[in-house]
Amino acid sequence: MNGLKTAILLGLLSAVLLLGGEMAGGRSGLEIGLAIALAMNFFSYFFAEKLALAMYSAQRVTPEENPEVYARVFPLVQNLTHKMGLPMPKLWLIPEDSPNAFATGRNPTHASVAFTEGILRTMNDRELEGVVAHELGHVLHRDILLSSIAATIASAITFIARMAFWFGPRGDSDDERGSAWGGLLMLILAPIAAALIQMAISRTREFSADEASAKYTGNPDYLINALRKLEVGIARDPMTDASPSTAHMFILNPFGRGGLMKLFSTHPSTEERIARLESMRHAILQ
Repeated sequence: MNGLKTAILLGLLSAVLLLGGEMAGGRSGLEIGLAIALAMNFFSYFFAEKLALAMYSAQRVTPEENPEVYARVFPLVQNLTHKMGLPMPKLWLIPEDSPNAFATGRNPTHASVAFTEGILRTMNDRELEGVVAHELGHVLHRDILLSSIAATIASAITFIARMAFWFGPRGDSDDERGSAWGGLLMLILAPIAAALIQMAISRTREFSADEASAKYTGNPDYLINALRKLEVGIARDPMTDASPSTAHMFILNPFGRGGLMKLFSTHPSTEERIARLESMRHAILQ
């Protein structure tokens, strides 16, 4: 069901892209916008992993580097990758007190899982296992690829909207004035529509990763308890230096959930995620 929702949302993004291209300059406007977006996101897709890890000053977790963290985390990750049929990802430590974690990498053979120091202090091993299984769920479902496709289309929509406004008709006739107003409308509404659809895709994939955590740990309570602790920990100590462009990568929104953040968050509410996990408890634990 989540896969169908993702396909529908990607279709909606594509529809907005086609409409924007037509308004901006027919097929040529569409092709130009898509080409620029593809070029931008080609770099992002292949280098986003390194950029994200560098942005948060992540340190490798190996027997030689951060051995205590390695001794705790490696067995959890190794056990889950075996269950999921995944290669072992690279492990990273982020020197940050706010509790959080994320997975990145363009495919399962080029994947990394990063933990903040705060989450390692906050979670017990069962809760940490629930978090790891969630992040590996993103790797298993190739969510980095899906988010890259969504980002490509959304970037093209934004570019075409700007092009429609700045280079559309500017004459005095009613038709040309109507086109100019259409370009202004496109400039305002199209990027908002693209962002909302992109966020909906991200939220859908979060539910799928939560389901993977419950399935492969064999107990949804691991992630339920982790999410509750994360909600409290992030509210108390948000990651103020986080970048909005990478907020969707984390298991919980690193900025907290105040004001308009609930509307424009890339994550479902913690309450809704917990409710879904609780509904799975009987089927998994029976």
